[in-house]
Amino acid sequence: MRVVIGFHAVEEALKGECSGAELHLHKKSHKRNEQLEKLALSLNVTVRSSSEKDLDSLSEGRSHRGAVLIISGGKTKTKNTSFAGFLTSSKHAEKSVVVVLDGVTDPQNLGAVMRSADQFSIDLLLLPERRSAQVNSTVYKVSSGAAEYVPYAIVPNLVRALDQLKEQGYWIYGADMNGEAISSVNMTGKTVVVLGAEGKGLSRLVLETCDRVISIPTSGHIDSLNISVAAGIMMYEIQRQQK
Repeated sequence: MRVVIGFHAVEEALKGECSGAELHLHKKSHKRNEQLEKLALSLNVTVRSSSEKDLDSLSEGRSHRGAVLIISGGKTKTKNTSFAGFLTSSKHAEKSVVVVLDGVTDPQNLGAVMRSADQFSIDLLLLPERRSAQVNSTVYKVSSGAAEYVPYAIVPNLVRALDQLKEQGYWIYGADMNGEAISSVNMTGKTVVVLGAEGKGLSRLVLETCDRVISIPTSGHIDSLNISVAAGIMMYEIQRQQK
């Protein structure tokens, strides 16, 4: 069962193939939820009137603003895919871009990264199986529904996965404060950018696997950018260069 909250996340999930889904709405909820009700009914999704207490229970106490979508079966447009399948697919055009998160455990950050990944048409988001946030209802909400569209894969060993990408002709760029300025690095062609958790950065073995280390020049008073902000800037620069 998957629980989806947040107006945009629910809207995008409804647009998928949500057979077996139920939309729970509060009678006195936000006016925007009337749009969700109309959309759900047009797609033959069951709509139920629920109390605030019931919605709190369904959303496990998270802020739902009067709307909770429960997907208990059938197909959805989730883009969870296998890394092996990606490696053997036709995704490897000369402008293919993969984003890798190393040890990012905050689902809020993962959701924000997925939102940027959707906007910049990233071909794959790669996550480690352990010591990482996974795609859940919080990620769906924070991504404003982008989690329905961003292809992502989960792997047991990031270093091995990076080596496999190298074998496919990808160049691996690790993000670190001490790296070369991203604007001075040629990032065209098959590109992988690896970002680590705030405060910890990239793990030693992952950093050693990277071909080059890049950074975003800044002039502020604090020592680093939020991981999702840094990811968005790097995705934009890669897209700019690829075009």
